[in-house]
Amino acid sequence: MTSEADKARSSDLDEAALFFHRYPVAGKLEIQATKPLGNQRDLALAYSPGVAAPCLAIKDDPGAAALYTGRANLVGVVSNGTAVLGLGNIGPLASKPVMEGKAVLFKKFAGIDVFDIEIDAPGIERMVEAISALEPTFGGINLEDIKAPECFEVEEQLKARMGIPVFHDDQHGTAIIVAAAVLNGLEVAGKSLPDVKIVTSGAGAAALACLNLLVSLGASRENIWVTDRFGVAYKGRVDEMDRWKDPYVKDTNARALADVIGGADVFLGLSAAGVLKPELLKEMADRPLIMALANPTPEIMPELARAARPDAMICTGRSDFPNQVNNVLCFPYIFRGALDAGATAINEEMKMAAVRAIAALAREEPSDVAARAYSGETPTFGPNYLIPSPFDPRLILRIAPAVAQAAMDSGVATRPIVDMEAYVDRLNRFVFRSGLVMKPVFAAARTATRKRVIYADGEDERVLRAAQVVLEEGTAEPTLIGRPHVIDVRLRRYGLRIRPGTDFAIVNPEDDPRYRDYVDLLIRLAGRRGVTQEAARTMVRTDATVIAALALHRGDADAMICGLEGRFERHLRNVNLIIGARADVRYRDLSALSMLISQRGVTFLTDTYVTLDPSADEIAEMTLLAAEAISRFGIVPKAALLSHSNFGSRDSASALKMREAAAILKRIAPELESDGEMHGDSALSEELRRRVYPHSVLKDQANLLVFPNLDAANIALTTVKTMTDALHVGPILLGTRLPAHILTPSVTSRGIVNMTALAVVEASQDAPTLIAGG
Repeated sequence: MTSEADKARSSDLDEAALFFHRYPVAGKLEIQATKPLGNQRDLALAYSPGVAAPCLAIKDDPGAAALYTGRANLVGVVSNGTAVLGLGNIGPLASKPVMEGKAVLFKKFAGIDVFDIEIDAPGIERMVEAISALEPTFGGINLEDIKAPECFEVEEQLKARMGIPVFHDDQHGTAIIVAAAVLNGLEVAGKSLPDVKIVTSGAGAAALACLNLLVSLGASRENIWVTDRFGVAYKGRVDEMDRWKDPYVKDTNARALADVIGGADVFLGLSAAGVLKPELLKEMADRPLIMALANPTPEIMPELARAARPDAMICTGRSDFPNQVNNVLCFPYIFRGALDAGATAINEEMKMAAVRAIAALAREEPSDVAARAYSGETPTFGPNYLIPSPFDPRLILRIAPAVAQAAMDSGVATRPIVDMEAYVDRLNRFVFRSGLVMKPVFAAARTATRKRVIYADGEDERVLRAAQVVLEEGTAEPTLIGRPHVIDVRLRRYGLRIRPGTDFAIVNPEDDPRYRDYVDLLIRLAGRRGVTQEAARTMVRTDATVIAALALHRGDADAMICGLEGRFERHLRNVNLIIGARADVRYRDLSALSMLISQRGVTFLTDTYVTLDPSADEIAEMTLLAAEAISRFGIVPKAALLSHSNFGSRDSASALKMREAAAILKRIAPELESDGEMHGDSALSEELRRRVYPHSVLKDQANLLVFPNLDAANIALTTVKTMTDALHVGPILLGTRLPAHILTPSVTSRGIVNMTALAVVEASQDAPTLIAGG
């Protein structure tokens, strides 16, 4: 019985969901142009008369549609609303929020564009006619929420008529995840798929698709027993029988689930709540796999199942229990691989490739993104972790290439992927938006002499995960500051395989043989700057940033990373105190560079974290330092000095300062493409800039924005980052004598990996003399 508290929670969720779908605009989707439409020429190219050229090219070669239109990245999510989630036959219009939601998942997880199509077509013939007529529009069709058995017939006919992938996700998406869980569950149990007994409760679209795929993978039909609300599918039964169930019909006197559950290794439930009673579990084989997938209430609740059979492995369709069977684990990535290979179908080979890729991923260490989807300890492969998290970013990197390769191997790919390594690299850039711009940095870091990077926050989960990635990719040799017993416990909790002393070094602030040497060094460096002996001893025991900086100064490390906890200013003070500025940094003050990666590309901003109100000379110097750092990315820096004044339109003190800084840059670094003072839009648009000042030496779009003070820079950074959902890499500390970087508490483990690579490249290069003359 539903409690009053449950009713209240449901009411609150409903109210929140209605608000979510209504504001700030109705629905969850919008269409955005991918080409500029800012002038008459743009309109002429986008529509008449320019559009005639691609139209004629496609008429001559239909395959050219993949080059000149979005069809190759466009999927139609189509439903007639006859079997919507747990809501039943609510009709096509009422199904639209679900289809919009499906579209959002395609875009979020795989970068695939979607039109949701809700059709008033309850009959098979009308449905097939309507959907097949859409083939010129789409690169693939995802059928959704169509009731059985009509869904089988619709999909079969559409596959026969259409030359693009047609995929009923309710069937095959569920089947792929179930099959991956079965493969892994049997591996944990030490069983073989051809030998196990499988019993189902439910014989709808999803259940039969699961069984068919398991048979393709090696399960024996003779070992599969199908039951539904009319009992066992036996020879001679007439109630709700059809040709789709016929392969699993048994010549038997068994009539109920209880008659066939004995000795079963796998229970597959896609039926109704409470169907599987605890007493039936006791009749199953050792280490059974229970897949109770009815939603929202499964065939048996996990706690009841575990009480009856402590040795059981349990999967549900719910996110509040381990081993969630969630279709989002596969359907975006199957379509990603199919579209990219120009597949004409999604065949059994492609589905089996997806199954094996998902199963293999569950056996890897969970990523940091996946770990954040869980509370408490991070799960590792075993009874409670047979299926990866839907939030694991590696899903696309494993499934899409496997599916594309299977499409090529099975002969259904019309655009075979020639360079699979380059394809995976492109997918990786989609996952980690920093991938493209960071690629030359990582390449340089891997080819450099191995550098030792010390991490002040060595007990932090993000650092531990970053350390494993750094070691796996050969980027650096990590040293972690932290208590060894804490680090060891957390490594095991997060399912990481690296071990202290073997894979990385540790500096234990509570007991390190270098303690006295570090204290003496700190007194020598800072004794005349207010640091007493007692203060030095306390700092070396308690301040990890101080320890990291001293280790770097002594040569025990080649670069340092800190700042995951505490205020930036405190870390900066310690770095300044112990490391200081490079000899060729004339004004002895550090600065910070931030990189924003958004849909429009890469933009660098300085100084975003350090100098409150720099002088013209300091601005010129920090611009050169930033240009040097940008060059490490393989990018030619183009600097715009920003102001409220646009090429002399105002003569305020701030405008004059930026104007003077621009003149200094022209004098001391004429090779640097820079100009100012100018507005932000002039910096980002050559067309606007030429209207104001046609003689600017700055060409194209500026990629380095230089601000007059810290207020302007930090406000711009944080505002743009939030408004555009841009990825922030940094802050990159500029001008230090040795590579030292202070991150912020919001950094992810991937951000730490990025900064590690930058620090390694910095440590591998001799710092050039920035300023040749005054």
